[in-house]
Amino acid sequence: MQALYAQLLVGLINGSFYALLSLGLAVIFGMLNIINFAHGALYMMGAFVAYFLLNNDYLSIGYWPALIVAPIVVGIFGMILERTMLQWLTGFDHLYGLLLTFGIALIVQGVFQNYFGSSGLPYAIPDQLKGGMNLGFMFLPVYRGWVVVFSLIVCLATWYLIEKTRLGAYLRAATENPTLVRAFGINVPRMITLTYGLGVGLAALAGVLSAPINQVRPLMGADLIIVVFAVVVIGGMGSIMGSIITGFALGVIEGLTKYFYPEASNTVVFVLMVLVLLVKPSGLTGRAA
Repeated sequence: MQALYAQLLVGLINGSFYALLSLGLAVIFGMLNIINFAHGALYMMGAFVAYFLLNNDYLSIGYWPALIVAPIVVGIFGMILERTMLQWLTGFDHLYGLLLTFGIALIVQGVFQNYFGSSGLPYAIPDQLKGGMNLGFMFLPVYRGWVVVFSLIVCLATWYLIEKTRLGAYLRAATENPTLVRAFGINVPRMITLTYGLGVGLAALAGVLSAPINQVRPLMGADLIIVVFAVVVIGGMGSIMGSIITGFALGVIEGLTKYFYPEASNTVVFVLMVLVLLVKPSGLTGRAA
């Protein structure tokens, strides 16, 4: 039973990363209609920014400030990408955005791999989150429990921002009828840029949370991005709550599969994606076109 609980914990942690990354993808696709294949590379950049902030002789600001600074830095980088490249693809087929962001991902990963190689760089767990708690039925490392709880809070806060606030209503309206929204004096291009920055910032935040668990590697995003796309497709392209629920659920399902039938753990997500698409092509919570 302890082995089962351990795999469930691993599944919840992976589900936290899946949820944060797929949430960023859903925000970008749902608001901007861009299939952002650079998401994994920007997740990796978040981890590297946190690493630089911790190990730089002049900064060394540690883990807690990095939770705020790294998403902002990577988010600004994402906004520059949107302003200089992605905005010119408005009105084009989704394939163009996918190819462009795929090229950006290869460039970013190649640059980091050239300078840092393929091996992982260690990132220390903050002192406040070291150790663990004995729950009776299992031993829970404090940092891993923190990752699950914090990820869930961020996901729900993002859902509330998009779905329940006036700002979120402006964002949704700007994607559905930008001409009408401009007539009310709202700067639609700026809102689109900020939305892309928000989605990218969520990926960077996942990178910071992942750094003490998975180490910091140039290809850490490439290992996750295909699974995250499968999560988004299952939940429904552009569905905020669908991405959150599906991310955590598939992490748990993956953990259970590792316990009962380890050989299928790497493919169970894609099998589920095929089954869902056969029954409901728009995803579990997506709307039909």
